[in-house]
Amino acid sequence: MRTRASAKHHPHDDAPDTAGSFRELAALPEGRQRDALRAEIVEAWLPMAERLAGRFRNRGESSEDLRQVAALGLVKAVDRYDPELGNAFESYAVPTITGEIKRHFRDHMWTLHVPRRVQDLRNRVRFASQDLSTVTGRRPTVAEIAERAQLSEEDVRAGLEALESFTALSLDAELPGSEDGYSLSDALGSADPALDTVIDREAVKLRLRALPERERAILYMRFFDDRTQSSIAEELGISQMHVSRLISRCCERLRDQVMRDAV
Repeated sequence: MRTRASAKHHPHDDAPDTAGSFRELAALPEGRQRDALRAEIVEAWLPMAERLAGRFRNRGESSEDLRQVAALGLVKAVDRYDPELGNAFESYAVPTITGEIKRHFRDHMWTLHVPRRVQDLRNRVRFASQDLSTVTGRRPTVAEIAERAQLSEEDVRAGLEALESFTALSLDAELPGSEDGYSLSDALGSADPALDTVIDREAVKLRLRALPERERAILYMRFFDDRTQSSIAEELGISQMHVSRLISRCCERLRDQVMRDAV
């Protein structure tokens, strides 16, 4: 006599006692009787699948879709479970269902948060493009997609861009066509260290103009012409020590004035 899938429950974990049902399912040939027992087992374990789906709520996917994905994972677990191995069905089903949900997020969810409007444009453009390609046998134009999807051409372009932006590309991924390991990170720029110099120069520009002519000339020769202190001293007819003291004194004065201005 067939064991009903929902007839008993374990007293500790409230899991359906379907061990006998699984053994009977394995022995039944394909047919209506086997399909009916399979459906009973799935129904008995469906609350567990829905609890697992609930762990992934508030992650950008509707609860109904998550429950459907979990139910699909449960069906796969029922079909693949082998009671002869001696393991409890729950220990096999939980990772199977969880893996199915995670694959759903990986394959069907956006890597980055995208506005709902852009997601809708992407879907409408994708469906219209597929329909037109089937009919015409070629890639449809923006105008054709706009007419089919009842969108403006600007919205179609936004949807087409979203089609290419569903997943993120690792910065370490090798670029297509590259044979020397050239990656996207190699093509990215970096902050120009000279930018700080530009900011500093702009900050002291007005103060430099207020310096005495000789001190201004010394700073210009040292920091703009990259002259040595000894060559500056020789040109001005003073000692190198004197040039060094003048440079230090001017820089300290300019620094104090710029810091006061910043405050």
